[in-house]
Amino acid sequence: MARSQLINLIGLLGLFLSVALLLVPSTSAASTKVRYCDKKAQYAVKVSGVDITPYPITRNKKTTFKIAASTDATIAGGELVIDVSYFGFNVRTEKHNLCNETSCPVTAGDFEIAHSQVLPGYTPPGSYTLKLKLSDANKQLLTCINFDFSIGFVATEDVADT
Repeated sequence: MARSQLINLIGLLGLFLSVALLLVPSTSAASTKVRYCDKKAQYAVKVSGVDITPYPITRNKKTTFKIAASTDATIAGGELVIDVSYFGFNVRTEKHNLCNETSCPVTAGDFEIAHSQVLPGYTPPGSYTLKLKLSDANKQLLTCINFDFSIGFVATEDVADT
């Protein structure tokens, strides 16, 4: 085999391995960048990050979103409103009791909100944006954040326990 043919073969092998790695779903966690809805607002709850496990999200598998936050005051209860957009169109809105997603009362300091769910197999793959609003029991907005996430192209047949 000529030297140029060997170099071309090695290049094709490298390209093939790169594409193959992109198609294999990762089971690692990802920390995603958080943006506040209003950059000028002084929210009572500060969000330092969101971890998503597994990432990218795989349809028909349980996914957990963990939101690291802090507050200077005790929060007795409240509500989370989650809006999910796909290509700028709202595709899902959910409301959750804060005390079902973390321990209540939330005391001053650091805390974590964790939400898990299984996305159905028919969920389209691609990039999504999630908007989360946290309000206290008196409907006062405590924080509002946005972050992006991806749903992988590989769907599995078995459904994880929720």
